[in-house]
Amino acid sequence: MNDRKPKKRAPVPPEPEKPPVNCAFDELIPLEKLVPNPRNPNQHPQSQVALLAKVITHQGWRSPVVVSTRSGFIVAGHGRYEAAKVLGLARVPVDYQDFATEADEWAHLVADNRLAELAETDESALKGLLAELKAGDFDLDLAGFDAAALDGLLAEPPAPVAPEDFPAVDEDIPTEFQCPKCSYRWSGKPS
Repeated sequence: MNDRKPKKRAPVPPEPEKPPVNCAFDELIPLEKLVPNPRNPNQHPQSQVALLAKVITHQGWRSPVVVSTRSGFIVAGHGRYEAAKVLGLARVPVDYQDFATEADEWAHLVADNRLAELAETDESALKGLLAELKAGDFDLDLAGFDAAALDGLLAEPPAPVAPEDFPAVDEDIPTEFQCPKCSYRWSGKPS
């Protein structure tokens, strides 16, 4: 039986000029008390951290940082942790998780990102959503795409262009064929 306290569900009043907490969490923890997992295989480039910081600033916290009660390390949310550092936040929402073994903890550390990578994107549906957001004058960075990626997704595909050495298509082009076995010849020219 789990004797942990239920997670807080109500929004927490934001600190002055800081993003609100809009997710379930166990506790608001001082940022400096969080310990990134030294075995985390996921690297967070500055561009990703900057996008996360922008999203957190706009929407508030939608997901807490997950910390293992077994090791005390961050298990999920390293990018959010880095974004909080960039934003200069004093406290972050933390969800404590119990793991029976070190292997269970490591598996969650890897699976947290890997399972999302296995999803298949419906390009047409994504393009439609992004187009609607763009039409509404919404900041598309908040959808997690940089300008170059958005340009590629929202651009109409170019019309196919024949290579320069490709002859023009003409229904009257004579075509000659020969059977490689019997050497029979015939023409595909229209009559």
